[in-house]
Amino acid sequence: MTDEPNLLGAYVRARRELVTPEQVGIPVLGVRRVPGLRREEVAMLAGISSDYYLRLEQGRDRNPSVQVLESLARVLRLDEDATAYLLRLGAGRPRRRRRRARRETAPPGVAQLVAALPLPALVEGRYFDVLAVNALATALSPRFSVGANRLRDTFLDPAEQALHPGWEEAGAGMVAGFRSSVGTDTDDPRVIELVGELSLASPHFSRLWARHDVASCDGAAKVIDHPQVGRLRLNRERLSVSGTAGQTLVVYHPDPGSDSAEKLALLASALPTG
Repeated sequence: MTDEPNLLGAYVRARRELVTPEQVGIPVLGVRRVPGLRREEVAMLAGISSDYYLRLEQGRDRNPSVQVLESLARVLRLDEDATAYLLRLGAGRPRRRRRRARRETAPPGVAQLVAALPLPALVEGRYFDVLAVNALATALSPRFSVGANRLRDTFLDPAEQALHPGWEEAGAGMVAGFRSSVGTDTDDPRVIELVGELSLASPHFSRLWARHDVASCDGAAKVIDHPQVGRLRLNRERLSVSGTAGQTLVVYHPDPGSDSAEKLALLASALPTG
C-alpha cells in the first residue's frame, strides 16, 4: 500500500454512485441499499473480475491498463473530458517533493491587452484567481478585481450570486472546470486550502465536489442582472494564455445591435476617463 491519496478509487466510486441500473439496462428487483451501481455490476459490465474492481476502488491496484480504464469509462458513462481525466488518474504520478506554489501573475503583455480591450475582460489563473482585469469588467461585477477568486465569490458572496440567475447550475460547471484545471494535483496546498474553506462554508459546493464531475471551461452565453442597467445577455469566451500553466483570458461581448450591446455601452460611458 502507498500513502498517496487514492484518487483513482475515489473517482470511480463517486461516478459509480451516479449511474442508475436503468441507464445500463440492469433490471431493478426489490430494494437496493446503495445509490447507483453495485461494484459487481460495474465489474461485470466492464468485463473484469469483481475482486479486481474492488482492488481498484480500495487503492490496492492503481495502474490498470488503458483498456480497463476505457471499459470503466464506458460503463460509468463518462464523456470525453471525464474519460481523459480517468486516464490521467490511472497513469499514476511519480513521487515528487511538493514545492510551495509560486504566485501566479498574468504576463505583462496580456495584462496590457486586457486593459486596452473595449469589452469586459479578465485573466483567470489555474485556481480561478483574478490576475488581471479591466475597468469595464469591474463595472460589470465589483468581484471582478485582482486578487479575488471566482470560485469563492460564486459560492460565498450573496452579491455575486444575485448578479447571476441560476448561479447554482453555473456553479456546478465551475466546480467541474476547477477539478479539470487542477487535474491530479488535489494535494496541492492551494487546492487543499480552497476546497477545505468552501466545503466548510458551502454545503452546495461540498455536494458538487463529492460528485467528482470533470469538464473543460468553454465559452457560454451568460445572463447578468446588473443593478444599474438591468439584464444583460453576453457571450463569454475563454482563451488559453500561451506560455502559462493554465491561465485563461475571459472576454464578455454582446450580440451586435442587441439591447445588451446598448446597455454595455451605457455602462462603459459611465466609466471615469483619463
